Amino acid sequence: MNVLFFLTDQHRTDTLGAYGNQVVRTPALDAVAAEGTTFDRFYTPTAICTPARASLLTGAAPYRHQLLANYERNVGYREELADDQYTFGHDLRGAGYNVGLVGKWHVGTRRSPEDYGFDGPHLPGWHNPVDHPEYLSYLQERGLPPYAITDEIRGTFPNGTPGNLLAARLCQPVEATFEHFLADRAIETLRRYAAEPDRPFFLATHFFGPHLPYIVPGEYFDMYDPDDVELPPSVAETFEGKPPVQRNYSAHWTFDTIPEDVSRKLVAAYWGYTTMIDEQIGRIIDTARELGLYDDAAVFFSADHGEFTGAHRLHDKGPAMYEDIYRVPGIVRLPGGVAGRRSDRFATLLDFTATILDVTGLDPERAVDGRSLRPIVQGDESGWREDLVLEFHGHHFPYPQRALVTDRYKLVVNPESVNELYDLVEDPHELHNRYADPAHEAVRDALLANLYRQLRERGDNFYHWMTSMYPVGGKDHDASLSAFEVAK
Repeated sequence: MNVLFFLTDQHRTDTLGAYGNQVVRTPALDAVAAEGTTFDRFYTPTAICTPARASLLTGAAPYRHQLLANYERNVGYREELADDQYTFGHDLRGAGYNVGLVGKWHVGTRRSPEDYGFDGPHLPGWHNPVDHPEYLSYLQERGLPPYAITDEIRGTFPNGTPGNLLAARLCQPVEATFEHFLADRAIETLRRYAAEPDRPFFLATHFFGPHLPYIVPGEYFDMYDPDDVELPPSVAETFEGKPPVQRNYSAHWTFDTIPEDVSRKLVAAYWGYTTMIDEQIGRIIDTARELGLYDDAAVFFSADHGEFTGAHRLHDKGPAMYEDIYRVPGIVRLPGGVAGRRSDRFATLLDFTATILDVTGLDPERAVDGRSLRPIVQGDESGWREDLVLEFHGHHFPYPQRALVTDRYKLVVNPESVNELYDLVEDPHELHNRYADPAHEAVRDALLANLYRQLRERGDNFYHWMTSMYPVGGKDHDASLSAFEVAK
């Protein structure tokens, strides 16, 4: 089975028509959703680029593959996957597939997609590498203007200096954007694969956006009226009873230094970025249709993680395990699946890895922390997981967190600070930390015990901190890891 795989970066679920947005235009992705299954509880295993992408590549949770942070702001973790770490690209190639990846890589510092079995240019970095020789040649060959920006939007850092660039107007036509360049390269690859009709293909297109800064041509920068933007209800965040790091991150991302009308403009520009990327995905899908490759192909869409866009007075992502950055779009279209299906089963990027292996005739169990979504897509949700473990290890500085998400609750363990408990039904915007609420004590303790059990079963050593600190049950193992203590 041929596979078309699309991945965006820092993409909020609520920007898509398929997820209920009535303003933002995303017809290409909405059409894929109408033909396939839309997952309403789809999560990234960790809300940070490199570890999430490494999990997709390996089918392993971050604590297991150990690529735990973005290398640009490395906090002392490893910067390359281990030599013996399983990845799926070589498996596909060994099964006779053409295997391509066009776009953002951001997995390691030395190895490229080619080292993992993928065709395609090596495009390093966390945001559009607009100085890349291949992109510069693309502009020159077509007589397109160079990259240039105006109308920069920034806040002010706590030390009084200008904050990070959050958005800007791109002084180029859409044909000159890096997104159009990526779609062109993907289309070229698709046509090359079509010339080998007896050989199946896997083609991934990884866009660098809509990651901030939101830098888009004027027609997209101004596409949506800021007056039509409703800021997330969690801009009412007070950080009362929350880990202090969240307030620090809010200051770092300068939210309180930006007027409300500018915050609305930022969201409007983000929406424009989303539509621009959807149009480029549509171009690739239209080419697949033209070549007769689409109807029988598996199609996947997701993002490595979400984006705050002002939620909880934050931008970007970071050490706060809110739905805004952990819940991401998850759309799967498989030939023979049920069209227009929605599922509220818990699923993750790791399940995409298992599903890719499954539909290409390989062993989905090689994705050790994922499960194939094929049964759900075909209408069978029996025996599926009832909750999901999430993790974070740091960005700018080490900051270990673990979370357990259930149908109603989310528990977050923060060893250096206060823990968090949110009722996602009564408090969907996660404004009220109920961890210390006596009325939630039974729920809290049950979630702690559940998370502890799962971490031990997985071999995630984070559980050691929980052994002595929380009511997780009697000690049934040598918690001191010593020869002189024997569990009784």
